[in-house]
Amino acid sequence: MSPSILGRKIGMTQIYLEDGTVVPVTVVQAGPCPVLQIRSVDRDGYAAVQLGFEDKPRRLASRAERGHVAKLESKRSKSRAAAGVELVEKAGCEPQRFIREFRGETDLQVGGTVTVESFGEVKRVDVTGTSKGRGFSGVMKRHNFSGQRASHGVKKVHRHAGGTGCSASPSRLFKGRRMAGQYGNAKITMRNLELVRVLADDNLLLIRGAVPGPNGGMLSIRQTNKVG
Repeated sequence: MSPSILGRKIGMTQIYLEDGTVVPVTVVQAGPCPVLQIRSVDRDGYAAVQLGFEDKPRRLASRAERGHVAKLESKRSKSRAAAGVELVEKAGCEPQRFIREFRGETDLQVGGTVTVESFGEVKRVDVTGTSKGRGFSGVMKRHNFSGQRASHGVKKVHRHAGGTGCSASPSRLFKGRRMAGQYGNAKITMRNLELVRVLADDNLLLIRGAVPGPNGGMLSIRQTNKVG
């Protein structure tokens, strides 16, 4: 599995390179991420590692969330143990706010920790997050339509989409027609971003350019597999 980690977007700033060039960067607080589970082909049908980020107070976590990371005594667990069923290994950590899986074979073990030090030799990354939600938006904001003419005869429809029909044949709209609707609040992946700097002491990654989501939004970062 390529180096992967979870984090939180802090905000944007700029730094100077050795040659004096100013580079805009996004600051991401990444890790440390406990390893919660290891998926295997034999048991789960696919290979992956499950990571968590940011401790969640136990008073806010459900019993299922607490039982996912630590062993809880229950009638079911006792009966399964008595029957000889092998229980899934637990990480033994606090409940996590943000949990994601990364596909691929790995040498990590349940209960281990992933830090930004694993990105020491990584040059470019893919960043996945949830974009800012903009609600129900019109065609000019959502699809960059030019709108109707601002001339005589155009009455109060300056920002409308205009005609969308297909006449008598085929008497319907085709799927994918660009119209007004929900804009944003979607899973977005920005690929092949340059990883400018890794600050291991502060658990920070400095990524060139912008990444999806608002300040404080959760992110998934992994080494890119894009060639060139």
